[in-house]
Order: sequence, then C-alpha cells, then structure tokens
Amino acid sequence: MADPSAPTPTADLFSVAGKTVVVTGGTRGIGRMIAGGFVAGGATVVVTSRKADAVDATVAELSAYGTVSGLPSDLSTEDGARALAEAVGADHPQVDVLVNNAGATWGVPLADHDAASWNRVLDLNVQGVFHTTKFFRPLLEAGASADQPSRVINIGSIDGIHVPALETYSYSSSKAAVHQLTRHLAKHLAPLVTVNAVAPGPFESKMMAATLDAFGEQIAATAPLKRIGRPDDMAGVALFLASRAGAYVTGTIIPVDGGIATTA
Repeated sequence: MADPSAPTPTADLFSVAGKTVVVTGGTRGIGRMIAGGFVAGGATVVVTSRKADAVDATVAELSAYGTVSGLPSDLSTEDGARALAEAVGADHPQVDVLVNNAGATWGVPLADHDAASWNRVLDLNVQGVFHTTKFFRPLLEAGASADQPSRVINIGSIDGIHVPALETYSYSSSKAAVHQLTRHLAKHLAPLVTVNAVAPGPFESKMMAATLDAFGEQIAATAPLKRIGRPDDMAGVALFLASRAGAYVTGTIIPVDGGIATTA
C-alpha cells in the first residue's frame, strides 16, 4: 500500500497526461496558448471557436505535438453552449478540464456605448461561461471524485480587478462578473469540480493587438516584471490548476499580469 505521506513525484504532481480538455476560443490568443500547453502535456484536447477555418488550422498546427480535435461553436447563446456540450459528449464520455476562454471586447467613449454592443460582450463573456459550464457539468462529473475533481478554468482579466485606462466599460464589467461567477460556481460544483479563474494582463493576442501596437513598450516598462506575458506563462498556470498540484484550489482568481494590477 502506498504511503500517503510520501511526496508525489514532480512529474506526476504537474501531469495532465491522459486528461480530456476542452478549450473554448482555443484557436487564437490566450486560448491557443493554453490549448498548446495541454497538447504538449499529453492531454486529449478539443478546441472550439466560431470560425470553422480557424478551428481546422489550429488542429492542423497542434496535431504535430499531440492529440487534438476541433469543433466550431457560437457560445453567445444558450443553444450554442448546449450544442457544443452535446457534440463533445458524443465523442468523449467525460471531460476532465473545461477552459472557458471564448470572449469579446469593445471600447468606445461612454456616450457611444449602446445596448447592442453591451449585450454582445456580456452575452459571450458572462452568459457564455455560465451556460457552457452548466451543460458540461454532467461530462465534468462523469469521471470525477472528491479526491480527483474535474476542473473549470475561467478566463477573466485584470480589467475586472482594477480600472482600465481604456473606455472598455462592458468588457471590464463582464470580467468582474466572471470572477464572481467563478466563486459562486466553485461553491456549488464542489467537491466533484473545482472552478477557478485566471486574470491575464497584457499578452500578445488579436484582442490586445491594437493596444500593444500603440502602448506595448510603455506597458512593459511600467510593469513590475518589465515585459509582456509569454505563451508559457499562460499555459503554466492552466496546467497547474488542471493537475494534481491544483486539486485543492477552488474559487480563486489568479492574476497573471507581471504585477500590473496586484502591486498598483
């Protein structure tokens, strides 16, 4: 019988090998970084996004490193979230990790914000996370136990922690909502599923491209760690939360921002 007090080998402590992982918005930016980390770690990964050609291209790229498949989806509606869960469930009897990354941003002066643009951001960033988690719950619980829970990793933002410089009112509000939704879901999905959020700072992505083009050097210079985030920074925190090392962590918001929001 194994000694329960014996230290877990590091390779096992941080392993995600053999896990089934779904990454929404997994074809670009932060989602692509996370999906790549899981593929390289030996997980079976399903990526999804709205554009089928982007899904196909990402699957082709990542297949060189491991096992990955893809599905197009629109998670801005309840029906879209249900359809994705059903499609994944048709091929996989259980899901060990759900990464809710699909999202949108919008920024214009206060007077120009309208209901349509506000709803477009909130529908995907908040309702999308909620409904996707709701419909994936049976798959997440299928192979889970209190000792080995499945994981939900929501992608929030430091803009939900501090006040951003840009007039992205709906985006920052949506990410603050994701952080609170994370805590609320964590309470009710325990002990079979942990729910945590990662709050990224500046990373190279399509969503951040314009900001980094204009202010990238200034952002890096004012960040305590003096740089922009790298793909392995984002992959690393996701792998931690999904592995045995993160099994006793739930309801947390983890900023990955080089200290920008946490030391201001």
